[in-house]
Amino acid sequence: MKDFMFIFRGPSPEDLNYTPEQYQAAMQKWFGWIGELSAKGRYVGGDPLVREGKTIQGKKPVVTDGPFAEGKELLGGYIIIKAESLQEATEMAFGFPDFEVEGSVEVREIMKMTMP
Repeated sequence: MKDFMFIFRGPSPEDLNYTPEQYQAAMQKWFGWIGELSAKGRYVGGDPLVREGKTIQGKKPVVTDGPFAEGKELLGGYIIIKAESLQEATEMAFGFPDFEVEGSVEVREIMKMTMP
């Protein structure tokens, strides 16, 4: 099996203005989806990301505040799963709970590198 990363983008919990009950219901959907992946032996790990960060870029690296996404789309977190193929990993991503709030999932295979 290969490792794949699901990269999540969408509005932050603060942007959604959820009540505590709505937030709890949303988290239960996440726990349910990750629990299903885990029960099938496909979940490797993952975490949400805090909103603040830094970006470093350029030939003479410059540090700026960021990352800043267009509009309210935020890189919110990731998980790593095991799948036989990109197609299978993509099918597993259909369980992503935040599609209903205009979230998206980028599915990427993790390239294994060996150190010389």
